[in-house]
This record gives sequence, C-alpha cells and structure tokens, in this order.
Amino acid sequence: MRPGTALGERIADWYAAGHRDLPWRRPGFTPWGTLVSEFMLQQTPVARVIPALERWLSRWPTPADLAKVPPGEAVRAWERLGYPRRALALHTAATMIAERHGNDVPADVDSLLALPGVGPYTARAVAAFAYGIRTPVVDTNVRRVLARAVRGQGEAGPAGTATDLTEMEALLPVDPARARLVNAGTMELGQTVCTARSPRCAECPLVESCAWRAAGYPAYEGPRTAVQKRYAGSDRQVRGLVLRELRASHTSVPAAVIAGLWSDAEQLTRAVDGLLRDGLVKRDGEELRLP
Repeated sequence: MRPGTALGERIADWYAAGHRDLPWRRPGFTPWGTLVSEFMLQQTPVARVIPALERWLSRWPTPADLAKVPPGEAVRAWERLGYPRRALALHTAATMIAERHGNDVPADVDSLLALPGVGPYTARAVAAFAYGIRTPVVDTNVRRVLARAVRGQGEAGPAGTATDLTEMEALLPVDPARARLVNAGTMELGQTVCTARSPRCAECPLVESCAWRAAGYPAYEGPRTAVQKRYAGSDRQVRGLVLRELRASHTSVPAAVIAGLWSDAEQLTRAVDGLLRDGLVKRDGEELRLP
C-alpha cells in the first residue's frame, strides 16, 4: 500500500465511524441537489446553506424547473447567501442541463466543467459525491490537511490546482466507494478538526503520522493567499443593499429609492454599474429591476 493511501484509509475509517449529518452527503441525495449545494457552499458557511438549499430544492426540484423561471427569480431566491453571481450561473447551468443533457446533471468531469460557474472543485465534487466516481476533490479545507499532514506546513499557501489534485489523488484507494469516503472525510477533517486557527490535533486520525506535528508545528513562512477586504463600507456592501431592495419588489424600483440607499453617490453609482455589467440587475429607463 502506498504511504498516501494509508493516510487516506485512516481518514476513510474515521469518517465512516461518524460525521455531521449533511443533506448532500446522505444516500439518495440527487445529483441536482448536490450541484446546487456545491454552488451555495462556495464561500458560504454550512449552517446558512442548509435551510436555503431545502427551500431551493422544494421550489425547483429539477434543473428544468429552475430553467423555466426568469434568472431574476434565482437571484431573488438566493437571498443573502452572498456572491449572487452564483445564482445567475446556476440558472444558466440549469438551462444547459435541461436542454443539452435531458434534465440530468452530467456525471463526467469534463461535461461538468463545461457548465457555467463550475470549476475544478465543483466538477469533481459532483462526480465523486453524486455519482461515486473516483476522482480527487480539493477545497480549502482539503488543501490545509494536505499541507499539514503531507508537507509539514502550517498553511497551504496559494492554490495550485495540478499539485493539489496530485497530492489528493495519492490518498485515494482504488475502490471508488472508499475513495468517496476519503474525499468526504478529508473535507470534514479540515472543517471540524484540522481547522485554520485552532486545530484539535489530539482528535485527529492522522495525529501519529502528521508531518507538521512531527516537525514541531513550524510557523508557515511561504507565500500567502491575498486577504479579502473588509465588508463594511465596501462596494460589496452597497451592491448587497441594492439587491436587497430589488428582491423585496416585484416591480422596477425608482432611481430616487436607489439613491437613498447609500450616502456616497459615487460609490453607489459604481456598485450599480457593476451589478449591471454582471447581469444581476436591469435598467428600465431610470428604474432598476432584477433580470
């Protein structure tokens, strides 16, 4: 057995022994539900995603159901999950699935990558978790576990897709069912035990073989991922205020109402212009509405 596979088997056993009850990890959860969950989970905490996902799938249980409504309804239903361009991309992806794939979410990674809003992580997550395909799944939490357990680094540093996938591939057993447990387990390990700020090493299934622990937990001195600017006072906050106003109305909103949402007129104009470019809002004369 390869050394990496031995690590993977320990993770699989740990995960199989007990883990959080997440809807998208339950047996029989639909591929469409898995795809929607992965869109929502991009930069949004699990606790906020679960109720939003349940509402979404109750309203649009298949891609065709979502494709039938205007894209603005997807933006409205996205509510405050953040980064609402994901809602537009998901609506477009649903339309493509309904029209080109017979309303079935494709199983192969290349077809998934051809959908808007689907990157290397999301494509492999759907293939692995919805269809049981043996393929490495790498997100931020997985990268942190790999950095610590395999490379002996306290942080993963900037993403490198090819390197990350190769490292994760080395952990996967040949059996697809076991590989699925390793993928899910490594994500769970990074989310709940091998956390960024307060890792609980005593509870980790890799505690005896972790390269970072063996090295004495050295401080990370490599390149770092850029830190996102604070939300308060940012253009993102202003965009959110505009979208919240438009979501609350089923008709176009007058310019005077929009102007009253933020005191800095220049920043407000910049935010609105960005929303227009992104296709998140439409202009009706001097009024704004969802697409």
